[in-house]
Amino acid sequence: MKKKFFFGIFLAFTIILTLYSSNSESKNHKNLENLIYLQLKHGRVVIKTFPDVAPKTVNRIKELSKEGFYDGLKFHRVIAGFMAQTGDPRGDGTGGSDKSDLPAEFNDISHTRGIVSMARANDPNSANSQFFICLDDSTFLDGQYTAWGEVISGMHAVDKIKLGEGGNGKVLGEPSRIISMKVAADAKTKK
Repeated sequence: MKKKFFFGIFLAFTIILTLYSSNSESKNHKNLENLIYLQLKHGRVVIKTFPDVAPKTVNRIKELSKEGFYDGLKFHRVIAGFMAQTGDPRGDGTGGSDKSDLPAEFNDISHTRGIVSMARANDPNSANSQFFICLDDSTFLDGQYTAWGEVISGMHAVDKIKLGEGGNGKVLGEPSRIISMKVAADAKTKK
């Protein structure tokens, strides 16, 4: 009788532990789907995305990352105390992906140090593939650019991106480049 009782408790405990473990794994996988790994020369940058406030933008970033679009692209515009911009295959700020431009998804995320946001032309609905990382607080951009993520690890690597020259921040000589940019869930499965 005692053996059956302890076996029953053991069985119940095992079932609960299994359910908790599988729920935790699916939650971790979901979390990895919302993280971007940006590999730079000076280290890995981890970006937490905001799919709840910028779903179309986050989907685009993830789609382009999965395609390898960002791999090898340079940071073509970097202004000290402001931002580092990348995502242009032409490397001069005039290019983008072959996908259609995105509608603006302005939100309440403030452009503080480490926030990642879409670059665009004068038309608010012209963001495509270019984005920038705020090197310092730039709250004057709030409500005008689509913030889609935040650097949660690796800001030290962002701070080492080669700075541009002059007011427009154009990077002369050999610029810093993205080594690779991947959705964390994909990077995990390819180990």
